[in-house]
Amino acid sequence: MSAAESRPAEEQVVTYETRGPVAVVTVNRPEYRNAQNSKVTYALDAAFTRAVDDDDVKAIVLAGSGEHFSGGHDIGTPGRDIHESFERKAVIMWDHTDKQGVDSRLARESEVYLGMCRRWREIPKPMIAMVQGACIAGGLMLAWSCDFIVASEDAFFSDPVVRMGIPGVEFFAHPWVMNPRAAKEFLYTGDRFGAQRAQQLGMVNHVVPRQELESTVFALAERISAMPRFGLALAKKAINQAEDLQGMRSGMDSVFGLHHAAHAHNAEVDADSLAGMDARAVRDAGRQVAGST
Repeated sequence: MSAAESRPAEEQVVTYETRGPVAVVTVNRPEYRNAQNSKVTYALDAAFTRAVDDDDVKAIVLAGSGEHFSGGHDIGTPGRDIHESFERKAVIMWDHTDKQGVDSRLARESEVYLGMCRRWREIPKPMIAMVQGACIAGGLMLAWSCDFIVASEDAFFSDPVVRMGIPGVEFFAHPWVMNPRAAKEFLYTGDRFGAQRAQQLGMVNHVVPRQELESTVFALAERISAMPRFGLALAKKAINQAEDLQGMRSGMDSVFGLHHAAHAHNAEVDADSLAGMDARAVRDAGRQVAGST
């Protein structure tokens, strides 16, 4: 048993369990709307690796505890760990903690955000995101790394980082998970897209009442689990390759550069790399928009 597994469940930022052939990986910071710090990222990666290594696991469900799937990156909780060093897994890059400026930020975000999401997108077992409540910014990246998204009727999706002068989250899948015109509206307005609209745009597979969310997800996972494991892995790779041939990977690389140009601009002309915005300011702005529509 690892040190993480020996801690009480309430102290684990990510929990892991199996239900028959299905592994359930759950972000467990409900008091912070499951905001993702680096500790969460690496705990998720360890859980996904565990599921891949277990031959009895045929499918993986990614969930968020509490009322919300994920409120995004941790940009202000007491557990924010941007200055901590972790063993790097996704890309070959130096430690960011003793670097400065873009050198530090690019190293960290290449590893913790873009690199990890790309790594998880290539997991050879089917992944289902079970989304309730908020799925915002970094939460989108978690859901978009999965093969399916099943959402409750009260779920909503938002990427409000243009408010910071940033062109979108690091794993820039927007034009591929929805059509380009919808992606422009999503980013230009910062509006919340409800679950029904997200399904209409092709970003969400199924929308169900909150009380039916778990049963729907596990029924889907069990049907998938009946298929041959190797066939599923090949089918997933085939579709991922098709997306990349349509420009997804190179498009993400180009936008990642713009993303860091925006961070650097903010750091030069504003209060910090996030243009002085914190989680509360982003949340309040989103609520104002939601209330006016």
